[in-house]
Amino acid sequence: MSVAFRRENDDEHLEPRFELPIPAGPNLITPRGRTLIEERIAALETALAQAADEDAAKAVKRDLRYWTTRRATAIETAPRDDGAIGFGNRVTFRLAGKERTVTLVGDDEANPAAGLIAFSAPLARALMGAEAGETVAFNGREDAIEVLGVE
Repeated sequence: MSVAFRRENDDEHLEPRFELPIPAGPNLITPRGRTLIEERIAALETALAQAADEDAAKAVKRDLRYWTTRRATAIETAPRDDGAIGFGNRVTFRLAGKERTVTLVGDDEANPAAGLIAFSAPLARALMGAEAGETVAFNGREDAIEVLGVE
């Protein structure tokens, strides 16, 4: 019989389960970020203890490996206090005529809808180092963002 027609089991045709990708670069976090990581790990440990079967446990273990790695590599970083925009700072700016306020946080803590953007995001990278009253380049325009305030 041809090998093309051989089928050992149904698992051969399942999509492979890869590890969750770790964002490139340093794992900077705020104190709030550390709390979120600890809460996530505790919830996953509880879910693992209550897993109904091996497949459910595998998914939880994969997530748990991700979060324990993130906890182990976390670098808690204080916001800059010299008036320049940096990690952890709350920034008010005007972009395309709209005023917005965001806080620059770690990759795992980011939630753009809540005004929390990752320090590795293009907008955050454009803002880094600027001070209130400056304009910065973004998206191909030299004066795209006007920084209104830094907390």
